[in-house]
Amino acid sequence: MEIKRLKNPDIRCLDEMRNLLYDQDWAKNAPNFKLYYMYRGVKKKNGLRYDITIIPPKMLGKEFVKTKGNHNSNNFAEFYTVLRGEALILMQKIKGRVAKDAVAIGLKKGDSIIEPADYDVITINPSKQNLKIANWISEKNKNIYENVEKMNGACYFYTKSGWIKNKNYEFHSKKKIPKLRFEKPLKKIPKNLDFLYGGD
Repeated sequence: MEIKRLKNPDIRCLDEMRNLLYDQDWAKNAPNFKLYYMYRGVKKKNGLRYDITIIPPKMLGKEFVKTKGNHNSNNFAEFYTVLRGEALILMQKIKGRVAKDAVAIGLKKGDSIIEPADYDVITINPSKQNLKIANWISEKNKNIYENVEKMNGACYFYTKSGWIKNKNYEFHSKKKIPKLRFEKPLKKIPKNLDFLYGGD
């Protein structure tokens, strides 16, 4: 197994996400700044890649700081574990411009989730401490941001007032956004991660 120290992260800044936020009045006037840090390929094993993302606590206007949101190429699933802090994971299944499913999962240190291959995933830091979250994914994967970009964010935003629907989905599709489902995280890491190899 190849192991690297945490250095030279990819950094996501506000300018890359302004149009994906709930509070557009705030987003239009806020200065550009760093949102979160992605350390890719910290470990590599048998064609899988282990990444670590660090998301400091911030408010993006009325909304809690979050990742941009993406789904994976070639039907690759992904496995996440919280190493420090707390996380809210939003997963959504989108077909065209129609939201078919939306799931929220709260995670604390040691909790894990599996992102199904056909879902977008957004990671939110709802706490006042740094969130450190790790993931295993196929080295062949490419992140696809099309769904969140074309709809100006995920189908739900997590704000000071709780979960709020993204009206762009209902406006463009004429279909109601599904009620947000709440699921529990996994408490143990699977011993076998072979399910992460399943591409097209």
